[in-house]
Amino acid sequence: MSAAGPHPRVLLLLCLFSSAACNMFAFTEEPSERVGKADGYCSRILRAQSNRKDGNSEFRLRVEGDPESYHPGSTYRVTLSATSPSYFRGFTVIALREGAEGDKDEDYAGNFQIIDEEETQFMTNCPPAVTESTPRRRTTIQVFWTAPPSGSGCVLLKASIVQKRIIYFQDEGALTKRMCEKESLYGDATDKPLLDCCACGTAKYRVTFYGNWSEKTHPKDYPRRANHWSAIIGSSHSKNYVLWEYGGFSSEGVKQVAELGSPVKMEEEIRQKGDDVLTVIKMKAQWPAWQPLNVRAAPSAEFSVDRSRHLMSFLTMLGPSPDWNVGLSAEDLCTKECGWAQKVVQDLIPWDAGTDSGVSYESPNKPTSPQDKIRPLTSLDHPQSPFYDPEGGAITPVARVMVERIARKGEQCNIVPDNVDDIVADIAQEEKEEDDTPETCIYSNWSPWSVCSSATCEKGKRMRQRMLKAQLDLSVPCPHTQDFEPCMGPGCSDEDASTCMMSEWINWSPCSMSCGAGTRSRERYVKQFPDDGSVCTLPTEETENCVINEECYTIPCMLTPWSDWSDCSVTCGKGLRTRQRMLKSPVELGECTEELEQVEKCMLPECPIDCVMSEWTEWSECNKSCGKGHTIRTRMVMLEPQFGGDPCPETIQRKKCKIRKCNRGQGNSDEKKRRKEQREKRRSKQGRTEGTSEHPGCRMRPWSSWTECTKPCGGGIQERLMTVKQRFKTAQLSSCKDRKEIRACNVHPC
Repeated sequence: MSAAGPHPRVLLLLCLFSSAACNMFAFTEEPSERVGKADGYCSRILRAQSNRKDGNSEFRLRVEGDPESYHPGSTYRVTLSATSPSYFRGFTVIALREGAEGDKDEDYAGNFQIIDEEETQFMTNCPPAVTESTPRRRTTIQVFWTAPPSGSGCVLLKASIVQKRIIYFQDEGALTKRMCEKESLYGDATDKPLLDCCACGTAKYRVTFYGNWSEKTHPKDYPRRANHWSAIIGSSHSKNYVLWEYGGFSSEGVKQVAELGSPVKMEEEIRQKGDDVLTVIKMKAQWPAWQPLNVRAAPSAEFSVDRSRHLMSFLTMLGPSPDWNVGLSAEDLCTKECGWAQKVVQDLIPWDAGTDSGVSYESPNKPTSPQDKIRPLTSLDHPQSPFYDPEGGAITPVARVMVERIARKGEQCNIVPDNVDDIVADIAQEEKEEDDTPETCIYSNWSPWSVCSSATCEKGKRMRQRMLKAQLDLSVPCPHTQDFEPCMGPGCSDEDASTCMMSEWINWSPCSMSCGAGTRSRERYVKQFPDDGSVCTLPTEETENCVINEECYTIPCMLTPWSDWSDCSVTCGKGLRTRQRMLKSPVELGECTEELEQVEKCMLPECPIDCVMSEWTEWSECNKSCGKGHTIRTRMVMLEPQFGGDPCPETIQRKKCKIRKCNRGQGNSDEKKRRKEQREKRRSKQGRTEGTSEHPGCRMRPWSSWTECTKPCGGGIQERLMTVKQRFKTAQLSSCKDRKEIRACNVHPC
């Protein structure tokens, strides 16, 4: 910086520094004759007394996808970041037209949108600029920037950084991004809808939708089973009607397409617009989302435009998804030269309808309340997003749409045809019969014509069908769903109706080998089948050899992808499962040591375990010495039932017993014996201090304590013992022995 003072352009941008920077400068107002026209806009030009560094690589201003050019009206994510361990406290981001000084409104290009109000805000004294909400340490911030309309030329996105008392700013380098307007591939198509169209007559177009969303192009979390494109719905319309647009809110019709894949409400909304709509565009759903073009032709539909209804919009849901769609919004087919665009091709990335907050293909329903605005998805939205890229790269397009002019009608302002094919199309195209279908009857598209009923030159007929999907007014009858027309066998038509109309070849696929010799292919599709119902025999696919680096080392291991895991080897509990892959490369290339089978453990719900019981004990002694009594036996639960196994059976059994009859002759002796036992019991009570008990013929120890119950519930048993302490000489063996008592316990049910 020279002693004469900073360059006016630099001063202006320094003037735009964040609120954090303002406290770091000693400002002195420039003399009025040096202020010039910058005075009064974005504050006044002030001279800053502070340190300034250029060419620093710690900080970077980046536009998502690193594009070299911008599409007018498109929205981009802009990121300002610091490389660890660096950080910044304040910042300012602006967008200037190249060569502009920044002293008037028209010098600023496009519009910024705030993503996080806690991080960013518009500068109070300079609304076009974005700055920090509160000064603090940070390493990254993000904002959306919507590019200016067509004709704005090149734009410079610039950033300033405040770190302590140092200001970083660059006219070239990592803190400045230069982007120029992207030129249209087809010069006569406009990038932004014109306010008014000056073309004359009408034009007819064919729109073809190529869905490229597949597991090969978008492998992360790709939904293998339910992937599809919903039925396509759209229209050609005037500037007074908007089907959908970035920054707008979804209508109920858009919401039902985005969340349910249903076009019924959207079609109802379109038809209610009356004269603002010229043609309703409809194409059927595609299940699965991708198939080769030689298996399934790309869906297409025809529509017309005129001077007042020269815009075309459509949308289709990418499913399954929370509320993600692709489409065109207000694509203008009227050219600046008062003609009709010949061809428009656009790659499509998904956008969020703002009605559901899911972040992945199969996220559970989570309505967004309040509803958000429609916005394009980006690769930095959420780590769980299938399009997430920590580097912030561009999302790979999921579809491509091609809009081709097939005829012009009426007096044209621009009478210069584009090419010979265009002349032929204008002359050959015939006006189709007026469709008399009531607007209250909603049908599917007509099916292709069937094969002629006659295989010879005798007259026959062929048929096509459509399905009545909805009848909005029951008082208005809906016409037929079948259509017939006369026909003859192949080769019998007056004109050569057996000619197939084929599309252009699509670009060659990548070579099948990353090194050495391989193959590549390209495809085309049938644009129009023969009117006589015959089969097209022209090829729809071509294959040719290709070589990538002839001298490279050929890898012997070319393998197929892993198969799905097999079922678990068991029906319950722990088992094993396997998966395999196959060797594709020839054996001559060498031995491949890669594994071809993998095994891993698997776990299913636990197997049922039945109750396990111990063996029965021996039957106990009869509880009576004569007459009728009973005896018992028990068993214990060794293992309780688990996971639905068989319950435990009984743990105690009882049966009757009879030792001998009790007779009267022994009554006196039994009575004497009973009295004698009572006397001995009294003696035993007296001798308890000695820890012994008396029994006829012997001295017994006291009864032991009862054992713990064998079961906490459902009926268990307890035991206690009395053992012999001393046996007298006169004692009989049968009357002097250890004794055991058993009783039931915890008989309450479990």
